[in-house]
Amino acid sequence: MDAQKAHFPISLMCQVLKQSRSGYYAWCNRPLSPRGKENETLSQMIQQIQQESRQTYGSPRIQAALAAQGFPISRQRVIRLMANLGINAHLRRKFKGTTDSNHRLPIAENTLDRCFKTDASDQVWVADITYIWTAEGWVYLAVILDLFSRRVVGWSIAEHLRTELVLTALSAALGHRKPSSAGLLFHPDRGAQYASHDYQQALSHPTHQYDCRLV
Repeated sequence: MDAQKAHFPISLMCQVLKQSRSGYYAWCNRPLSPRGKENETLSQMIQQIQQESRQTYGSPRIQAALAAQGFPISRQRVIRLMANLGINAHLRRKFKGTTDSNHRLPIAENTLDRCFKTDASDQVWVADITYIWTAEGWVYLAVILDLFSRRVVGWSIAEHLRTELVLTALSAALGHRKPSSAGLLFHPDRGAQYASHDYQQALSHPTHQYDCRLV
């Protein structure tokens, strides 16, 4: 009732809950128990700890911080107090690199040279890898984009950054689209996956021109 008194009249809540108004006001004026006072102190400390951590601490780290300050309480009690305060940790996900350009694999000349205008579909494809956070952790997404239509023509998703990730995306693109005999300029980034022998071999068809540079 006390938590909802800003939204509903006390008399209405007493009627719904079959409680007397005098009983409610007696409860409001009742002095806090020792545990209630301790909870107030802990709540203030939790708010301060969370503010100092820039809202990144979850219950385990808050529990450890409280223990370090002389308040060794249970994890469940920390969770309960955090819930009462409406506090949740805002996770800062670590950056996940996708491009390993520190390799000695062959790098083709930058034929595209930032000329992003094309006359028709399937003349230029560009490719890259990104990462996505999911409830089960990081996954990697390899995408091939047709530069003319800006449509995704092939993609692949996996929990690793091995060459199979980009090969699967290429197979998907070639399975859906049939580049003309005039040739296809393929422009991925300079990562090791795209510069690998297996990937260059997959691009060795006469209608493909391999151009491994940053998109």
